[in-house]
Amino acid sequence: MVGIDGVLNVNKPEGWTSHDVVAHLRKVLGIRKIGHAGTLDPAATGVLPILIGKGTKIAQYLIDWDKEYHAVLRLGETTDTQDATGSVVSRSSIEHVTESQIRSVGAEFQGVIAQRPPMYSAVKINGRPLYRMARRGQQVERALRTVTIYQLEILQVRGRDVDLRVVCSKGTYVRTLCEDIGERLRVGGHLHRLIRTRVGPCELSNAVDVEALTRQHLLDNTQGAWWSLDAALAEFPELVVTERGEEKIKYGAAVPLSCLRSEFQPTVAQLEHGQLVRLKNARARLLALGKMHIDSHRDEACRVSMVNVFATG
Repeated sequence: MVGIDGVLNVNKPEGWTSHDVVAHLRKVLGIRKIGHAGTLDPAATGVLPILIGKGTKIAQYLIDWDKEYHAVLRLGETTDTQDATGSVVSRSSIEHVTESQIRSVGAEFQGVIAQRPPMYSAVKINGRPLYRMARRGQQVERALRTVTIYQLEILQVRGRDVDLRVVCSKGTYVRTLCEDIGERLRVGGHLHRLIRTRVGPCELSNAVDVEALTRQHLLDNTQGAWWSLDAALAEFPELVVTERGEEKIKYGAAVPLSCLRSEFQPTVAQLEHGQLVRLKNARARLLALGKMHIDSHRDEACRVSMVNVFATG
């Protein structure tokens, strides 16, 4: 499928790894270049952005997208994996825990917090994934990591189960969050169920069923699940180049400000050194992602260097 470049919003089924989804779509769609942004555990379901064609070049910019989850925290039980796939290692009564206490403790976890990556995770220490060591019964020291919980909303308390809405930064482990809340309540807890409802602009309501997706309706019937490269990178300012600038981009050369269309040259004054920008031609075609180089002492030295070139012909 030549010319298919972008991000596909897929609803990952339960029991599939993120790699399973990629392998399935590579075979079904007949596309060699395909990847994903933002791994989901096999037991979790929901939004998994799939990168297709030249979309694989922009993964590093998409992993910074914030994420939203609907999680079910089960209080009174801890497991060795921090979620429902593991073995229960302790049980506690929760009769004395009130809804008010749960909401109060939940509020403590909003904002910038420190998390210790779980042993059952893909984090590598000395080149070895933690989950491989965990399967051998090994425990190793893991450094704390800083993440941000933008919103933590207690939706409902149903006996042992607490429904949570979590909006967080990249690198957040929701199962660790659940265990930490249970520990703060002194009854323990684990992640019982997890649905990722959003990754950046990709909403679960627009995600396509990975098992139903076929080669014929990749673009025809995705109902808002398809993001072009330009749309996926929309957070970066847009600059339009002249024909001479387009020719330079084709060969990966830096574009001087004189090769920007005149109406966009004043925009440069609002940009910062090192800022990423989208470079387009007069026909609104995305050509490249570039980086601003601004020299306040020499205007002629100001330029846009190439980070990723998408169009070469």
